[in-house]
Amino acid sequence: MTAPTPRTLRVAFAGTPAFAATALQAIAEAGWAPVLVLTQPDRPAGRGLKPQPSPVKQLAQAHGWALAQPRGLRLDGRYPEDAAAAQAALQAARPDVLVVAAYGLILPPWVLALPRLGCLNIHASLLPRWRGAAPIQRAIEAGDAETGITLMQMDEGLDTGPIVRAEAVPIGPLDSAGTLHDRLAALGARLIVQALAQAEHGPLPARPQPADGVTYAAKIDKAEARLDFTQPAAVLARRVRAFDPAPGAWAWLDGAPLKVWGAHAQPASALAAAPGTVLAAADDGVRVATGDGVLVLTELQRAGGRRLPVDAFLRGVPLRVGQSLAAPA
Repeated sequence: MTAPTPRTLRVAFAGTPAFAATALQAIAEAGWAPVLVLTQPDRPAGRGLKPQPSPVKQLAQAHGWALAQPRGLRLDGRYPEDAAAAQAALQAARPDVLVVAAYGLILPPWVLALPRLGCLNIHASLLPRWRGAAPIQRAIEAGDAETGITLMQMDEGLDTGPIVRAEAVPIGPLDSAGTLHDRLAALGARLIVQALAQAEHGPLPARPQPADGVTYAAKIDKAEARLDFTQPAAVLARRVRAFDPAPGAWAWLDGAPLKVWGAHAQPASALAAAPGTVLAAADDGVRVATGDGVLVLTELQRAGGRRLPVDAFLRGVPLRVGQSLAAPA
């Protein structure tokens, strides 16, 4: 049996959601026990809105790793006492490198300068495309053929640092943000382990990001999730996939939101029906008029109900031809 590779690099980690926890788990399994884990404070969640620990916190607690949950990191910001405590914890941990994945707080200059090898960010796009908060969703929404993972040496800009590693992933016609998230999380975990193994032997080579092709992945606003049927069916179908599992695209049914979890576009000649009008409702899909083409709804959820394939949904909630799913003006 091959002996495990000895690890001397002192690795700290900053991240919050499941995407980050996947990377943290891989780092630990590869032999680097994190000297400190930073994650966001517990947030209210669930029906009772009780504070819930992040996936990264749960993992850190399960392994007994040192943990900090500052509300902010700017020493001159809103929470200077949190920032000072985090600074003391990081200085005491003496990390050689800080790995960052979907942390949710901007790192001020003092954090970027503290580790000997700097801060490595696992970003879910092929930079410089889709800098910002929601790269997975925006790539699907835009109809990109591929996306990927970029490992970036962080600087003070918004996802502007030099590229250490990058690998592409195709976006399939049925990919949702959820399925793509899981593939990218696994890829990010693999790439960061490779990079840390290389960093054991010295600084990582990096190349500047291209100046051309910069786009920004703005944070998802819940208002975007309402389906505007005046738009083309192809655009709406991508939006349904981009907003699955959150916040969930929705239409309007009898005065209440109707979540749309599955949909695809069909071309159609000029339609006489107004956008949002149900053209047909059958077991293979509810066909709805749009500004260009027909949107076929294949997975639906009414308020208080469960996600259901369209045939099961229609058995409980019949839809009639001519009914409108468009929100009232």
